[in-house]
Amino acid sequence: MRPAQALCRAQAFEKVPHDFSNIRNRMSWIDQRPDDAMAGAFDAVAPESAQTVDPVIFREAMSRLGAAVHVVTTGGTAGRAGVTVTAVASVSDQPPTILVCLNRRSGSNTIFRTNGVFCVNTLGAADEQLADLFAGRTGVAGEERFAPDDWSKLTTGAPVFNRAVIAFDCRVIDVKAVATHNVYFATVEAIRTGPSGPVLVYHERAYKSV
Repeated sequence: MRPAQALCRAQAFEKVPHDFSNIRNRMSWIDQRPDDAMAGAFDAVAPESAQTVDPVIFREAMSRLGAAVHVVTTGGTAGRAGVTVTAVASVSDQPPTILVCLNRRSGSNTIFRTNGVFCVNTLGAADEQLADLFAGRTGVAGEERFAPDDWSKLTTGAPVFNRAVIAFDCRVIDVKAVATHNVYFATVEAIRTGPSGPVLVYHERAYKSV
């Protein structure tokens, strides 16, 4: 090997450590936590419109989920009103909080919002007729649905069904509009437990008991 060639090769090898140093700098993220190193690496671009299942298929699927039947009532300066629902859920026990979903097409929404209170009356297996009454299937509306001997009050003034398996007397703390419904969040101010027995449920578009 000629001296000039040997000198060039030596100079080339002298540059190698500098190149590896750059590589180490570029790869330093390996020593970081994965969530720090990859932050933003997999951020997806939101689609213009979210794809959802067909509403008919969704309703059919939801009909397979049995749910307790409740008559949710309100009373106050705006008067009394009530609706039959299955969309009731616990939110928290500190403080005791539940939610109720009401279709915004229901004329009772204004009354519920104005009064700011409601009572969730969970029905027993023998109260199918009351469920139909407050579901609007009988033609009876408004105050006429409240037979005097069947109702009383606890704390908020909302009507409490005397034969309810359980009654949650609640005060509204927030209302959120979600799709076709209003979601009412409320703290539970009083509870009354009725006689033990089968509960009325709605499953596959029919009343059943458990």
